[in-house]
Amino acid sequence: MLRLLSLLGGKGVPLLFVGVFIGLLLPGLANLLRPLLAPSVVLLLLFSLLRVDWQQVGTYLRRPLLTGGLVAWMLLASPVLTWAALAGVPLPSGLETAVILMAAAPPILGATAIALLLGLDGALTLVVGLISTLLAPVTIPPLSLWLLGLDLAIGTGELMLRLGGVVLLALLGALAIRAWLGSAWLRRNGVALDGMIVVIMLLFAVAIMDGVTETLLAQPAQVLLWLLAAFLANPALQAITMLAFWGFGRRLAMSAGLLAGNCNMGLLLATLSPDENFDVVLFFAIAQLPMFMLPAMMRPLYRRLLAPQQAST
Repeated sequence: MLRLLSLLGGKGVPLLFVGVFIGLLLPGLANLLRPLLAPSVVLLLLFSLLRVDWQQVGTYLRRPLLTGGLVAWMLLASPVLTWAALAGVPLPSGLETAVILMAAAPPILGATAIALLLGLDGALTLVVGLISTLLAPVTIPPLSLWLLGLDLAIGTGELMLRLGGVVLLALLGALAIRAWLGSAWLRRNGVALDGMIVVIMLLFAVAIMDGVTETLLAQPAQVLLWLLAAFLANPALQAITMLAFWGFGRRLAMSAGLLAGNCNMGLLLATLSPDENFDVVLFFAIAQLPMFMLPAMMRPLYRRLLAPQQAST
């Protein structure tokens, strides 16, 4: 089993690319796996916590200005810049709302797993992702009201409890497994852990596509426009963030860019009614495609940009 997981861990990025197409081509399977969405989020964070070097995590916690600046960029600067950029663009109101809400959402909890597969800074993505996720209930409601006039239905306290439950469950599970297996075993089997992360992300990628195929067949023009917007917004947020933090080093800047472009829209789905916010919910589902496809498409670029820094170390 460990050998098979190690094999999958070495092929993680291309397998994630394939995963979303499985969900689109096999809508019945996507529907069947839909109940696994919530558990997969917890497990993904748990295995990411097992895989990360906690000494590096401590390094970023001891740099509060840098860490705080990155969190503020993810939760405040990104949505405000996105809102300003779209001010003069003639987009359907539902699509504009969805893109701005995407930028306001915290990074996906699986960003650490993707960062590790790409050779980026997993510790940075974990620290900034966790803090952003915990603060999101405080920042998203006022930003939504200020930028969009949108009053999210769920209370801040309830949303904080939901997010905190996910993080706490994964953290306790990771601590228990680390105490049971030991740090040395986890280091020796790091690639196998990557393989487990890939399996969980594949399940998530297939399950999140539930309903997208039916909508594509019924409303192809709208889906294609929403898809184009998703493939523009994700790399645009990554590129702007990379440029903003380039002075801190290429690896850090690319890791920050990965966080900014891959946003946890699943958290916002709990606040929106699909019947009243169909356009927004549809975009949140379609926006999963670039999240799982772009890492494979951009991997050669990551390697090229990282090469000079790796050669100098």
